[in-house]
Amino acid sequence: MAWLVLVVSGVLEAVWATALGRSENFSRLAPTVVFGVGLALSMAGLAYAMRELPVGTSYAIWVGIGAVGTVVFAMATGQESVSLLKLAFLAGIVGCVIGLKLSH
Repeated sequence: MAWLVLVVSGVLEAVWATALGRSENFSRLAPTVVFGVGLALSMAGLAYAMRELPVGTSYAIWVGIGAVGTVVFAMATGQESVSLLKLAFLAGIVGCVIGLKLSH
């Protein structure tokens, strides 16, 4: 269960990071609310997962999922350019996340 919660928390990290960028310094209500709720749920899930999983592994996986999710969403919505080099580096992060899971 801790692994599932950690993955969902990583996805929520991408949600709150994207909402933070769209909040325009917290001047737009909807993205600001999404940011706050996403941040709280993401942190709560990370804390829950860390009760069973090592802190370093949990944090690295959480950040990796959040970073990849944020960039992929930005690419999908046209806010960030897509290149083979970026995709290769993102695949590298995903590979490292999988490696951390498999080595646990």
